[in-house]
Amino acid sequence: MNLGIVGVVVVVLLVVFGIIAFFVAMNFLGIWIQAMSAGVHVSFMRLVAMRLRRVDARVIVESRITAVKAGLEISYDELEAHYLAGGNIVSVVRALIAASKANINLSFKKATAIDLAGRDVFDAVQTSVKPKVIDCPDPTKGPSTVAAVAMDGIQIKAKARVTVRTNLETLVGGATEETIIARVGEGIVTTIGSATSHKKVLENPDSISKVVLARGLDSGTAYEILSIDIADVDVGDNIGAQLQMKQAEADKNIAQARAEERRAMATAREQEMRALVVEMEARLVEAEAQVPKAIAEAFRSGHLGVMDYYKMKNVIADTGMRDSISKMDDDQGKKK
Repeated sequence: MNLGIVGVVVVVLLVVFGIIAFFVAMNFLGIWIQAMSAGVHVSFMRLVAMRLRRVDARVIVESRITAVKAGLEISYDELEAHYLAGGNIVSVVRALIAASKANINLSFKKATAIDLAGRDVFDAVQTSVKPKVIDCPDPTKGPSTVAAVAMDGIQIKAKARVTVRTNLETLVGGATEETIIARVGEGIVTTIGSATSHKKVLENPDSISKVVLARGLDSGTAYEILSIDIADVDVGDNIGAQLQMKQAEADKNIAQARAEERRAMATAREQEMRALVVEMEARLVEAEAQVPKAIAEAFRSGHLGVMDYYKMKNVIADTGMRDSISKMDDDQGKKK
């Protein structure tokens, strides 16, 4: 009885195992046949282990087939490790094949590092083989020209085209295109600003590219600058004259302000003098008001007699008459 039960259990287990093996075989049979037909060995156990590790077995196998056919030896473990790290296996393999065909020294470790750094490693290899051109400045992000002023005050507007290729050795951690554009723009401004005349820049625009290229602007970047070509040079505004006009206007405003200040001070001084005259006239009136009192006091004290008083009045009347006659003569003379 016990033997019968054991036999049934064994049979059931064999059936279950056979069913599982059948489904596994059906699931991975196509991939296995594809690998074996390409001459790339892969076992069913590795395919199952890939599934358990949540690795896309088809991507790994097809990438290894592509690499082997191109003459590259990349193990399954290396491909799986990069896949699990979040890398793009297909892009890495394509980049390695392109680098191998172009005789560029690029190892699998370096390629995966570039890929994990967020850079398109395949595009980097292509740019290394086929250099690309960068517009400086980038017309999509601002003005289409770099403006600078020569020593004679004339503005020069220049546009450059920078030919670069990827430097795979400094691609990881290297500065991007924006840095190249900024450095080249700065070099153009410095070169034009050091020119004694704008005419020299217009006569020999390639002097800008020679000076800028000699400054080693690709240091610390992900690219190697091959050439800097000045695509366009135009004459802008006369900045020097504009600055002189603004300075003259400012000087005029300062002079006007100072003149207005002096005029206000003169007006204030005039008002002060008028007030002083009025004050003096008031003091004169006050002093004249004391004269009758003094005469009366002189009469009372006996220091002034009646005849002396009349003589004084006659003198005053005579002086007033003379003043009137002189004024009449002045008026007649003016009428004539």
